[in-house]
Formats: sequence, C-alpha cells, structure tokens
Amino acid sequence: MNSLNNLSEQELVQLYLKGNTNALSILISRYKDKIYTSIYLLVKDKYQAEDIFQEVFIRIIDSLKAKGYSNEGKFLPWALRIAHNLCVDHFRKIKRTPKITTSDDRDIFEVLNFSEPNAETRLIQCQRHEKVRKMIDLLPEDQREVIILRHYGDLSFKEIASITKCSTNTALGRMRYGLINMRKMTLEKKIAF
Repeated sequence: MNSLNNLSEQELVQLYLKGNTNALSILISRYKDKIYTSIYLLVKDKYQAEDIFQEVFIRIIDSLKAKGYSNEGKFLPWALRIAHNLCVDHFRKIKRTPKITTSDDRDIFEVLNFSEPNAETRLIQCQRHEKVRKMIDLLPEDQREVIILRHYGDLSFKEIASITKCSTNTALGRMRYGLINMRKMTLEKKIAF
C-alpha cells in the first residue's frame, strides 16, 4: 500500500477500475479533509456535512465504475464539483438558499490537521483564524463562496467558475471584491493580526 501513495491520481483511478480497492482508499485519504471542509463550510452542520461527504464518495465510485471520470481533469476539482452539486441539491430540498458561514461547533482548522509546534502558537493561530472566519461570515454570499473554494479547496479560478456557473472574470472579480472588503473590515474595526 505504501507504493500506492506515490502514484498519480490517474494511475490510482486505473488501478481501482482494475479491481484494486486500496487505490481508491489512497485517493480518498488524500483529499478527504479538503472535500469535507468545503462541504461543512457550505452546509454549516456537522451531521449533514458527514452525510453529504459519504454521498460524495458513493457518487465518485458510481461515476468511476460508469467511466464518468475523464483522466484529463484533476480528481480533486472533479470531487469538489460533485460535493458542491450535492450541497446545492440539499438546499433545494429544504427550500433554502445556501449561505456559506461557519459555526462555533467545529473549528475548521482542526479538520485541516495543521500541526502546531506549541500551545502558545496554537492559541495565536486559533485567534487569527477566528478573526478571518468572522470576516468571511460578513462577506456577501458570492464573495464568500469564491474565497472558500479558492483558499480551502485550492481550486483555480477556471474551476471555481465552472462550479459556481459564472465566468472566470466574474469569479476573479468576486475574489478581488471579497479581499478588498476584508481589508476594509480590518481597517474599520481595527483588527490586528
């Protein structure tokens, strides 16, 4: 299994399609934190995020078996697109519009498994992250979504545009205005980092 860790996404997908289930386990473990985090930030409910997260991997398995994955694309953006679509479906079912906000139930940065050298550094970092999360919460929905997909999902603007069904220039503009608004907040509210 250790040798599988060094394989590319395409090689792992091909191995899985040939019957090697460990290859899929490697893909899942590579991206589970980013996928779960993106879902959690969209639905802001731990249990619902876990349900959608499981559904994402059921859809991934079904799509892989049905040859619905193109090796030309990257696995993570493809998986995040599935997750995003499932979140949108969730909100359609409950007749609400999605709002990308965080809650105090779960610290997003614990999900990302950052390693902290000591307690003081961890406390300072938690305080900074909390300030950033609060500022992100105050942004308009379209700007929040782009910032989360760009920084937490590591997606390109082209991929974000595809997921959010807007042009690349619109995604760039939303990111720009989101960052400008966050800078204004730091100045107006005198937030120190």
